[in-house]
Amino acid sequence: MDGTRITSKADWRCRRAETRELAERHVYGQKPAKPATVTGTVSSSSITVNVSDQGRSASFSAGVQLPSGTGPFPAVVVVGGLGADTSTIRSAGVATISFDPLAVGREGTPRNNKQGAFYSIYGASSSTGILMAWAWGVSRIIDVIESSGGNILRADAMGVTGCSRYGKGAFTIGVFDQRIALTMPIESGSGGVGAFRSIATESGAQPLSSAYGEQPWLGDAFSSFTGNPNSLPVDTHQMVGMVAPRGLFIMDNPHVDWLGARSGSVAALGGAEVYKALGAGDNITYWSDVQDGTHCAVRSEWRTPLQQNLQKFLLKTGNAAGTMRISSRKAGNLAEWRDWQTPTLTDGPGTTPTTPPTGGPSTPPTGGPTTPPVTTPPTTRPPTTPPVSGACSATVSLNQWTGGFVATVRVTAGSAPVNGWTVSMTLPSGASVTNVWNANRSGNTGAVQFSNVSFNGSIAAGQSTEFGFQGSGSGTGMSPTCSAG
Repeated sequence: MDGTRITSKADWRCRRAETRELAERHVYGQKPAKPATVTGTVSSSSITVNVSDQGRSASFSAGVQLPSGTGPFPAVVVVGGLGADTSTIRSAGVATISFDPLAVGREGTPRNNKQGAFYSIYGASSSTGILMAWAWGVSRIIDVIESSGGNILRADAMGVTGCSRYGKGAFTIGVFDQRIALTMPIESGSGGVGAFRSIATESGAQPLSSAYGEQPWLGDAFSSFTGNPNSLPVDTHQMVGMVAPRGLFIMDNPHVDWLGARSGSVAALGGAEVYKALGAGDNITYWSDVQDGTHCAVRSEWRTPLQQNLQKFLLKTGNAAGTMRISSRKAGNLAEWRDWQTPTLTDGPGTTPTTPPTGGPSTPPTGGPTTPPVTTPPTTRPPTTPPVSGACSATVSLNQWTGGFVATVRVTAGSAPVNGWTVSMTLPSGASVTNVWNANRSGNTGAVQFSNVSFNGSIAAGQSTEFGFQGSGSGTGMSPTCSAG
């Protein structure tokens, strides 16, 4: 990775492989390729897995609960029996698979004597952490489903979910197996979705050294970065991007400081830029705007988006757009971390990739970032604005719900480059701006103005940049105008 920006989706496939290599080498440890022999059985109540490789063998099993109706069924792997609401999942017509991760990578063991099916094959002193061991285990379950004939479960419609430590596992599983169509980590905390660089600055969040030492979740190599995550060549916003364009529904709890939800939102916002670059911005949802602070509770706020994600990515019966609902209690500000703009990747051939489109988060200001405003960009892409004559133009796209909205504004240069811009608009009566990202704001109600920040003021002729804001009330009827300079 030498700083060359990628331009095509073909480039991204190579960039994703490079990012995976860095993540394995420095964060999780290696995930070995499919073993020489994987066999097993699938029934209406269980899955058995038998693995042989390098002259060693191991076995483990998982439970199955089918929904009513006639299969074969899509399925969601529930890591450790703790994840998204299983009754909602099965009511939607999706099976659940109860995966015991400790049978594959056991907690409570020293790093030089790791235990479980993974380490029975690859050695107790393997430097691979148990999160990656769990990911390896779920991949073997999918192998068995693929070879079973598909009469009971569908290997091409698999999801995964988990909460807390099992949320860390669910995230890792989804990142490292592209057969997972829908990844749903919940309250995964430090070592999960939360950006490492941000965790180090977030008051009350579990320190990286604590997460590394609590259990051998992360790979042994991560020990070099617990006190200096800025030296990592990769961060979790890039792992979020590795899931793209597949479905991703991240659920967070802003009421428990230890869980680092602010850092989770930073990673989600950064990774969402990869989704946008791939034209899949509607495929990611982040939701921390919840009332109940109980850890790993079943929450009513998540029921509808859970159903929508199951329908869209596993059942193929829906097409609801993803959304970003970030609690004001723990809201990350992506602008504090990024000095790059998001490309739109083409379908054609491009350059040999050397830098991920997300870039790496920059080192935060001395003393860490100040408490940011809520940053909640929608995933609904605004319409493309063709080049126009004159200085600049602006269009707005809305993602609304009862009592609130998110607006994405696209600023497009005309026939000449723009160096600095200001967008003006009048909000509807009763509407108020509560948060903004990628722009400076003047005013909260009525006539408001937004101007560029340092990294998005220069726009080439005919090209565009975007900013967004969240508001209360209704955003219907806004008509933005743009002036350059």
